Amino acid sequence: MSTKAKLRASAIGGTADDIEAAFYEALQRGDIDALMDCWADEEEVFCVHPGGPRLVGAEAIRAAFEHMFGNGAIQATPARVRKVESLASAVHNVLERIEVLTAEGPRHAFVLATNVYHRTAQGWRMVAHHASPGSSHEPGDAVEPPQTLH
Repeated sequence: MSTKAKLRASAIGGTADDIEAAFYEALQRGDIDALMDCWADEEEVFCVHPGGPRLVGAEAIRAAFEHMFGNGAIQATPARVRKVESLASAVHNVLERIEVLTAEGPRHAFVLATNVYHRTAQGWRMVAHHASPGSSHEPGDAVEPPQTLH
């Protein structure tokens, strides 16, 4: 990571919430450097985009987001967030509201994503992002346990 990138990353803030906010802001701006500053500098970080393969390592993750940004910024806005946090890790389950351009004009799609953060020597950083396939309808939360196991 360059000195400039390290300075930018250290300026993000001190909590998993700060990193999450910076991640979604970078998506909305199409800013690959700011987006990658949110990720931990570890070999085993991973990302799964809806319906895609598991991308392991910063280089693979960067390449995938660069390809996605080739079509413009990603207008993903975090909505309902559920959190499980401890002293050194945080797991956020996020309902992402994504603006999609269709033949009929802009529409919204909804994706459920899980973001995992670890407290590292550089502060809180993302170590995993896993997103489900999108839906045109906002999913609700199940209040009863499902009847099938996976």
